[in-house]
Amino acid sequence: MADSSGTSPGVLGVGGVFVRARDPAALGRWYADNLGIAIDPGWHGTALIAKDGDMTVFSMFKAESDYFDRAQQVMINWRVADLDAMRAWLIGRGVRVDDKVESSEYGKFGWAWDLEGNKLELWQPPAE
Repeated sequence: MADSSGTSPGVLGVGGVFVRARDPAALGRWYADNLGIAIDPGWHGTALIAKDGDMTVFSMFKAESDYFDRAQQVMINWRVADLDAMRAWLIGRGVRVDDKVESSEYGKFGWAWDLEGNKLELWQPPAE
């Protein structure tokens, strides 16, 4: 919503990520069991409280991008402390994990798929 000068007051950050699911309870349990996100079974969600220095990226991709499945409208990027440990944990639990890992000045990136086949990104930010 614009103020009287025509300038948007802006936003403070991402307020939520909402995922459609065939079975919200089962998908919530999958995220709790595999990514350690404490999902409230009453409303199938949680509040992740940011800490100082946390960063959330919001980015648009071209419709024809192959960065994630074209049939998937949104991909969630989960910030992790140790990408290698997270990948090993998921593999040990039988989760489908991409063999590919990318490193750049932005950190380390890996990918996996949740219970319903949604590709998700795991991101270990660079050391400060």
